[in-house]
Amino acid sequence: MVLQTILLSILSLSVVTVLATAGINLLNNYSAARKIGVPIRIIPISPLNPFWVLVDRHVLSVLRRLPFGDNSFTRYNWRGWEVEDRYRSHHEMGDIWVLVTPLKNWVYISDPDALMSVFRRGTDFPRPVFVNEILNGFGPNISTAEGQSWKRQRKIATRCFNEQNNEVVWAESITLASDMLRYWTSKPTITTAADDLRTLSLHVLSRAGFGKSFPFVGHEDRQSSISPSSNYKESLQTILENCVLILALGTDFLAIRWLPRQLRLVHEAWIYFREYMTTMHEEEKRAFAEGKTTDNNNLMTLLVRASQDEEKTSEGLTESEIYGNMFAFNFAGHDTTANTFTFAIYFLAAHPGVQSWISEEVRTVCGDRELDEWDYRTDFPRLKRCLSVLYETMRLYTPVPVIKWTGDHAQTIVVGEQTITLPPQSMIAPSYGAVQTDPRYWGTDSLTWRPSRYITAGKPGDEEWNSPVRGAFVGWSEGTRDCPGRKFSQVEFVATMAVLLRDWCVSPVLKPGESTEAAQKRVMDLIETDSGPVLLLQMLHPERAPLTWQRRPASSV
Repeated sequence: MVLQTILLSILSLSVVTVLATAGINLLNNYSAARKIGVPIRIIPISPLNPFWVLVDRHVLSVLRRLPFGDNSFTRYNWRGWEVEDRYRSHHEMGDIWVLVTPLKNWVYISDPDALMSVFRRGTDFPRPVFVNEILNGFGPNISTAEGQSWKRQRKIATRCFNEQNNEVVWAESITLASDMLRYWTSKPTITTAADDLRTLSLHVLSRAGFGKSFPFVGHEDRQSSISPSSNYKESLQTILENCVLILALGTDFLAIRWLPRQLRLVHEAWIYFREYMTTMHEEEKRAFAEGKTTDNNNLMTLLVRASQDEEKTSEGLTESEIYGNMFAFNFAGHDTTANTFTFAIYFLAAHPGVQSWISEEVRTVCGDRELDEWDYRTDFPRLKRCLSVLYETMRLYTPVPVIKWTGDHAQTIVVGEQTITLPPQSMIAPSYGAVQTDPRYWGTDSLTWRPSRYITAGKPGDEEWNSPVRGAFVGWSEGTRDCPGRKFSQVEFVATMAVLLRDWCVSPVLKPGESTEAAQKRVMDLIETDSGPVLLLQMLHPERAPLTWQRRPASSV
């Protein structure tokens, strides 16, 4: 009884200490925010709190039903609020405002010029690399490095994302999209579109990243008994599907032998994937030392050889940095692309007119040529309508909003006609949900999914690209730390869309008594009301709206 009392006292004291510390930090951060001189909102829990991340939606869904449920806490203290809020908060408070939390102050900015200034001033506004700590699991990389280390890694990594690698992406995407389409059109309804698109994205990365091709296998045909250590693809897939688990528990914890089998399999995949990268790294170093040439333009080969070339004059990448960057490439290029694919397919299913518009372009550019005759160098630049679907989908549902901060020094920034001083340790949140939907930059239909907004004069295949206001679209970030895989993702997306939509069209499966228009509205409602971040922003339950594929009528081909 005495021991129980002591333990309860210790627990109570710990809780009081945590709450008191949070309260003091909140007051200090509020005091710092007031000095900025912009509107302020306050929330009691940091959005970086890992425990709150697990329960935020569930807790707030209950609080919103209470009489006092409409407040800053329920409005801003959950992951993904920016997508639902869009430009509402900025229209209420202006182009810059501060969200005060117990850990950091978050400065939200929606002015395009100010955002471009933040992105260009990489030294003044670095990335808070501690947010991306999970990416250090295999070693340092360009997503987590700073200063000279980042510059060295970025220089070498940039050489790998070249046109030769893009040709690999193009060819592999066409092959896999064709196989996926064959699988989809063999079934009356599809509920696994999101899973199948993840497979396609993973297989493109397997070929373009490591030179390993795998046939497309539909989600319902996958063998669940395959060990994550059976091959590279299975191990990487296991890791990517369990990133939230790895982030929450850490790799050291997953190594404990008495853990449940499911957790041990994640650790097994982690070990095998590292061993695979080690083997491939040694093979590439040996081939380089022996002077062997290769036309295998995958990222691993290019990264090793670029690093070896760099060592002749300066400093290449360490073995750990090569592993770290390869994992970062795969992590960044998998979920982002797969989730965007899923959004796009469902948007298209609700917009048959856009599908016809895309088909017209693809048939104009590629005609009746066999898929293996499609040429990256000549065809990709002309498929602007396909590219516009990617831009418009990312505009409304950006998968990875980039975060900046002021670091250890105060920084000034011009927002409109104001010059504002931001205190040290301030998080900078480019307001993607606001600036990319603000009617000032996108017109009165700014919340409407309309890919044609990027296309101006010209005939299909030779149209002009209508670039948005600089800073009003920042889907791949901007400045010195923009996404090095931007072109990679564009090529993969365009090739896949062209294959899927040249001769086929997708639509929602109708419920009994439901009209086509009602089904399309149901899909749009699902996108708008059932999307949110898991690790990244995604549709949470796309399987609730089954899809069906039909060959496009000859009259429309």
